[in-house]
Amino acid sequence: MSNDPQAPFPGARPPEHPPGPAGQEPPVPPYAAPEPPTTGWSQQPSGPLPGGYPPPPPSAYPAPPAPGGFSRAGQPADLLPRFLARLIDYILLAIVNVVLVAVVVIGAIMGDTAGFGGFGATNTAAGAVSSILAAILYVGYFALMESSRGQTVGKMVMSIAVQGPDGGRSTFAEAVKRNAWAGLGILGIVPIIGGVIGGLLQLAAVIYIAVTINANITTRQGWHDQFAGGTRVVRTS
Repeated sequence: MSNDPQAPFPGARPPEHPPGPAGQEPPVPPYAAPEPPTTGWSQQPSGPLPGGYPPPPPSAYPAPPAPGGFSRAGQPADLLPRFLARLIDYILLAIVNVVLVAVVVIGAIMGDTAGFGGFGATNTAAGAVSSILAAILYVGYFALMESSRGQTVGKMVMSIAVQGPDGGRSTFAEAVKRNAWAGLGILGIVPIIGGVIGGLLQLAAVIYIAVTINANITTRQGWHDQFAGGTRVVRTS
């Protein structure tokens, strides 16, 4: 056995730090908290970590998008879905109109001897009546559907709807004003401008409305919307 008083006892653990100069404590290394693991999009803990460490700072990454993606509901509808919705409605109305015109023409021909005064007069009278019926059918369909549901069949398919000036559903009068100038509206019920001239005026009205819709990039309101008091067509999804 050594007689050195500084020698450790047999079997004793060696010191963790080498002894410093005489009369001084050995230096203690500074303590550094471990870095918290990064977990990507996972939520950071709100309380202290195990061991009493402070919670990490908030993550700089943005929150993940909500399920279902981005919704455009309530935004102004562009020209293309509005055009396709009208096209769908025109096809449905054309089928009904063909049936009505056939009934009117057949009735006029059958009643020729009862006061129409000849086949030519019969055709003129039948054309005038069919034009009036077509305009009533067209305007009535759009006005009734837009004022009661906000959507026609075509608008339901294209996920768009008509709003009144106050943001709710348009009134029946507003819907009539809105649809009286497009397609088969009032330009088709005046027999004097029938035929080629009437068709050109209807085409001009449709083109002008489309141009005003496309030019108004903020609200996509066409001239007919302004004429109706400020109606709008918006997306529903």
